[in-house]
Amino acid sequence: MCRNIKTLFNFEPPATDAEIQASALQFVRKLSGFNRPSQANEAAFDRAVEEVAAAAHRLFASLHTHAPSRDRAVEAEKAKERSRLRFG
Repeated sequence: MCRNIKTLFNFEPPATDAEIQASALQFVRKLSGFNRPSQANEAAFDRAVEEVAAAAHRLFASLHTHAPSRDRAVEAEKAKERSRLRFG
């Protein structure tokens, strides 16, 4: 799994369209192997990003959980602490 793709479900505040779009872009980049596609592949690449983002929106709309929403600031602090412990 690509390390740059973050969990977006069950956060307060909810994931923004920009965050979902960025994750979709990272996913398509990983699948295609292109950081930036050639002009010949640009339309297909952009279409794939839009389709993945749309699928993510549908997924989030259909998911249900009884777990309380996680706080973004708290989760960011936990990630910083894990990074500090791992890399010093």
